[in-house]
Amino acid sequence: MTPKNQKGFSLVELLVVVIIIGIIAAIAIPSLLASRKAANEASAIASLRTIHSAQITYFATKGDNSAYATALGPVATDTSLVKQGLIDSNLGASAAPTKSGYTFAMNAGSGAYCATAGPSGGVGSNGTNFYGVSTDGVIYKNTTAVTCSAAGALGNLGNAIQ
Repeated sequence: MTPKNQKGFSLVELLVVVIIIGIIAAIAIPSLLASRKAANEASAIASLRTIHSAQITYFATKGDNSAYATALGPVATDTSLVKQGLIDSNLGASAAPTKSGYTFAMNAGSGAYCATAGPSGGVGSNGTNFYGVSTDGVIYKNTTAVTCSAAGALGNLGNAIQ
Protein backbone atom coordinates (compact mmCIF):
# COMPACT_ATOMS: atom_id res chain seq x y z
CA MET A 1 0.00 0.00 0.00
CA THR A 2 1.38 3.32 -1.02
CA PRO A 3 0.63 6.49 0.95
CA LYS A 4 -1.84 8.87 -0.68
CA ASN A 5 -0.40 12.16 -1.81
CA GLN A 6 -3.07 14.70 -1.01
CA LYS A 7 -2.59 18.03 -2.70
CA GLY A 8 -4.63 21.19 -2.22
CA PHE A 9 -5.38 23.86 0.31
CA SER A 10 -6.43 23.34 3.87
CA LEU A 11 -9.63 24.82 5.22
CA VAL A 12 -7.67 27.39 7.24
CA GLU A 13 -5.80 28.59 4.15
CA LEU A 14 -9.05 28.98 2.22
CA LEU A 15 -10.62 30.93 5.10
CA VAL A 16 -7.65 33.30 5.21
CA VAL A 17 -8.04 34.01 1.49
CA VAL A 18 -11.80 34.63 1.89
CA ILE A 19 -11.14 37.04 4.79
CA ILE A 20 -8.55 38.95 2.77
CA ILE A 21 -10.98 39.27 -0.16
CA GLY A 22 -13.66 40.49 2.26
CA ILE A 23 -11.36 43.19 3.65
CA ILE A 24 -10.42 44.38 0.17
CA ALA A 25 -14.11 44.52 -0.82
CA ALA A 26 -14.99 46.48 2.35
CA ILE A 27 -12.37 49.06 1.41
CA ALA A 28 -13.18 49.25 -2.32
CA ILE A 29 -17.00 49.27 -2.42
CA PRO A 30 -17.56 52.64 -0.65
CA SER A 31 -15.07 54.27 -3.03
CA LEU A 32 -16.86 52.74 -5.99
CA LEU A 33 -20.23 54.05 -4.78
CA ALA A 34 -18.80 57.53 -4.19
CA SER A 35 -17.33 57.51 -7.71
CA ARG A 36 -20.71 56.52 -9.12
CA LYS A 37 -22.44 59.42 -7.32
CA ALA A 38 -19.80 61.85 -8.59
CA ALA A 39 -20.23 60.56 -12.16
CA ASN A 40 -24.03 60.90 -11.94
CA GLU A 41 -23.71 64.47 -10.66
CA ALA A 42 -21.22 65.38 -13.41
CA SER A 43 -23.62 63.93 -15.99
CA ALA A 44 -26.50 65.98 -14.55
CA ILE A 45 -24.45 69.18 -14.78
CA ALA A 46 -23.44 68.39 -18.37
CA SER A 47 -27.07 67.68 -19.28
CA LEU A 48 -28.16 71.03 -17.83
CA ARG A 49 -25.47 72.74 -19.91
CA THR A 50 -26.82 70.95 -22.97
CA ILE A 51 -30.37 72.07 -22.14
CA HIS A 52 -29.18 75.66 -21.72
CA SER A 53 -27.32 75.64 -25.04
CA ALA A 54 -30.37 74.13 -26.74
CA GLN A 55 -32.65 76.78 -25.24
CA ILE A 56 -30.39 79.60 -26.42
CA THR A 57 -30.33 78.09 -29.91
CA TYR A 58 -34.12 77.66 -29.91
CA PHE A 59 -34.61 81.24 -28.66
CA ALA A 60 -32.41 82.66 -31.43
CA THR A 61 -33.78 80.54 -34.27
CA LYS A 62 -37.25 79.07 -33.72
CA GLY A 63 -38.40 81.37 -30.93
CA ASP A 64 -37.72 84.52 -32.94
CA ASN A 65 -35.77 86.03 -30.01
CA SER A 66 -38.91 86.15 -27.89
CA ALA A 67 -39.72 82.64 -26.67
CA TYR A 68 -38.00 79.58 -25.27
CA ALA A 69 -38.97 75.98 -25.93
CA THR A 70 -41.74 74.90 -23.57
CA ALA A 71 -40.81 71.25 -23.12
CA LEU A 72 -37.88 68.87 -23.10
CA GLY A 73 -39.64 65.91 -24.62
CA PRO A 74 -42.00 65.23 -27.47
CA VAL A 75 -45.19 67.28 -27.53
CA ALA A 76 -47.87 67.75 -30.16
CA THR A 77 -46.36 71.02 -31.40
CA ASP A 78 -42.82 71.87 -32.41
CA THR A 79 -42.02 73.71 -29.16
CA SER A 80 -39.92 70.95 -27.59
CA LEU A 81 -36.15 70.68 -27.68
CA VAL A 82 -36.29 67.05 -28.84
CA LYS A 83 -38.67 67.81 -31.72
CA GLN A 84 -36.25 70.50 -32.91
CA GLY A 85 -33.32 68.08 -32.72
CA LEU A 86 -31.48 70.21 -30.15
CA ILE A 87 -31.18 67.53 -27.46
CA ASP A 88 -31.09 63.77 -27.73
CA SER A 89 -34.22 61.71 -27.25
CA ASN A 90 -32.84 60.09 -24.07
CA LEU A 91 -32.82 63.43 -22.27
CA GLY A 92 -36.25 64.35 -23.56
CA ALA A 93 -37.90 60.93 -23.59
CA SER A 94 -40.84 61.97 -21.40
CA ALA A 95 -42.22 64.83 -19.32
CA ALA A 96 -39.76 63.97 -16.54
CA PRO A 97 -36.89 62.05 -18.17
CA THR A 98 -34.31 60.19 -16.11
CA LYS A 99 -30.68 60.02 -17.16
CA SER A 100 -27.71 58.72 -15.14
CA GLY A 101 -29.72 58.56 -11.94
CA TYR A 102 -31.12 62.11 -12.19
CA THR A 103 -34.63 63.23 -13.13
CA PHE A 104 -34.97 66.39 -15.22
CA ALA A 105 -37.76 68.95 -15.47
CA MET A 106 -38.18 72.20 -17.39
CA ASN A 107 -40.63 75.11 -17.52
CA ALA A 108 -40.73 78.11 -19.80
CA GLY A 109 -42.57 81.36 -19.31
CA SER A 110 -42.63 84.73 -20.98
CA GLY A 111 -39.02 85.34 -22.00
CA ALA A 112 -37.59 82.97 -19.38
CA TYR A 113 -37.03 79.27 -18.78
CA CYS A 114 -35.62 77.06 -16.04
CA ALA A 115 -34.54 73.43 -15.86
CA THR A 116 -33.79 71.30 -12.82
CA ALA A 117 -32.12 67.98 -12.09
CA GLY A 118 -32.64 65.96 -8.92
CA PRO A 119 -31.51 62.50 -7.83
CA SER A 120 -34.03 59.86 -8.88
CA GLY A 121 -35.82 58.59 -5.80
CA GLY A 122 -34.43 61.42 -3.66
CA VAL A 123 -31.01 61.79 -2.08
CA GLY A 124 -29.30 58.44 -1.92
CA SER A 125 -27.19 56.18 -4.07
CA ASN A 126 -27.71 58.21 -7.27
CA GLY A 127 -26.53 61.57 -5.95
CA THR A 128 -26.65 64.01 -3.06
CA ASN A 129 -27.13 67.37 -4.77
CA PHE A 130 -29.87 69.08 -6.74
CA TYR A 131 -29.10 71.35 -9.70
CA GLY A 132 -30.86 74.05 -11.67
CA VAL A 133 -30.20 76.40 -14.60
CA SER A 134 -32.23 79.29 -15.97
CA THR A 135 -32.08 81.95 -18.65
CA ASP A 136 -28.81 83.46 -17.36
CA GLY A 137 -27.00 80.13 -17.88
CA VAL A 138 -25.66 79.89 -14.32
CA ILE A 139 -25.94 76.38 -12.87
CA TYR A 140 -26.85 76.28 -9.19
CA LYS A 141 -26.30 73.46 -6.70
CA ASN A 142 -28.20 72.85 -3.48
CA THR A 143 -28.57 70.00 -1.00
CA THR A 144 -32.37 70.41 -1.13
CA ALA A 145 -34.58 70.47 -4.21
CA VAL A 146 -34.14 73.41 -6.56
CA THR A 147 -37.58 74.54 -7.77
CA CYS A 148 -38.66 75.66 -11.21
CA SER A 149 -41.75 77.86 -11.45
CA ALA A 150 -44.23 77.86 -14.31
CA ALA A 151 -42.98 81.33 -15.21
CA GLY A 152 -39.47 79.97 -15.77
CA ALA A 153 -37.80 81.20 -12.57
CA LEU A 154 -35.56 79.15 -10.30
CA GLY A 155 -36.22 79.00 -6.59
CA ASN A 156 -34.38 77.60 -3.57
CA LEU A 157 -31.04 78.41 -5.16
CA GLY A 158 -27.84 77.25 -3.56
CA ASN A 159 -24.33 78.00 -4.72
CA ALA A 160 -23.48 78.88 -8.29
CA ILE A 161 -21.08 76.30 -9.74
CA GLN A 162 -20.49 77.64 -13.22
